[in-house]
Amino acid sequence: MRNIKQPGSPTPERIQWVEARGRAFSFTVQAGLPLLEAVRRGFAAEGFASGTLNITSGTLGPFAYVMPALSKTREHAAFYSETYRPAGLTKLMLGRMTLGQRDGAPFFHCHALWMEDGVRLRGGHVLPEGTVVTEPFEVEAFGIEGATFVAEPDPETNFKVFSPVASATTGARTTARAFALRLRPNQDFAGSLEGFCRERGIARATLHGGVGSTIGARFTDGRTVAPFATELAVTEGTIAPGAAGELEAQLDVALVDYTGRIADGSLIRGDNPVLMTMELVLEVLE
Repeated sequence: MRNIKQPGSPTPERIQWVEARGRAFSFTVQAGLPLLEAVRRGFAAEGFASGTLNITSGTLGPFAYVMPALSKTREHAAFYSETYRPAGLTKLMLGRMTLGQRDGAPFFHCHALWMEDGVRLRGGHVLPEGTVVTEPFEVEAFGIEGATFVAEPDPETNFKVFSPVASATTGARTTARAFALRLRPNQDFAGSLEGFCRERGIARATLHGGVGSTIGARFTDGRTVAPFATELAVTEGTIAPGAAGELEAQLDVALVDYTGRIADGSLIRGDNPVLMTMELVLEVLE
C-alpha cells in the first residue's frame, strides 16, 4: 500500500476516538451571514456545538478557498495553495464539513465541489474567513454530545488538525450511539473503519461528514488518481457485513488533487491510505 513519509514520527494510536451520543437534524443556513456563523447558529439551535454537515447545494459570495499543493519545504509532506477568491457567486455542488473549535472559538473544516461563473467545476478546502452565504439553503447535520472536534497541533504531520476530545454534556436531545473519529496517516481508510467496528462488536454503522485526504485514490471501477495530495469529501459511507459475512466499508467520495483534477466514485477496500487526516462521525446502527 502507498505510503508518504511525514515530518514527524507516527504515534502508536492510529485512530483517535471519543464515544458520544448524537442526532441527525436539518436546518436552513441563513443568508447574509458568514458561513461559519450561519452553521454555528444552526447547530446551537439544536443544542450542539460540534458535529458534521452535509451540503448538497448552496450559493456563496464572497467565497474563499485553497487547493491541495506540493510542499516547498520539508516541514510538511504536502501543503496548500495560495488563497483564491473568485468573483461573483459560487454555486456549491456538494460539501462535507466538520464543525468544532479552534483557539477557543467556533471553526470548521470543509471540503467541497462548486461551480465558478456557472461553467467551471472546482474543488478544494473552503475557508471560514471571507465566505458568506448569499441565499438560504437547506443542510443535513449530525450533532454530537459528549465529544467535540478541536483543532490541535499534530506533531506527526506538523499541521493543526481537528481531533475528537471528550467534552461535558449539555443536555441536547440525542437518539443514537456515535463515535467521533480521526484517522491518522498511512492506514487504509476502509480497513481502519472495519477494524474499529470489529473491535467494538459493531455490526452496522453509517458515516456522517467525512473530511480529509488520501494518497491519491483507487476506485472500484479501475480508475486511479496518481497525484498523491488530495482534498476529499465522503459523499456516502457505510460499514456492514459483506457477502462473506465479514465487515466491509462502502466509501463513496469526491476529491480534487493538487493538479486541479476532480474525481469521484467508490474507493477500493485495502488500497486507499490516509494522507494527512480523515475526520468523521460514525453512527452505530447495530
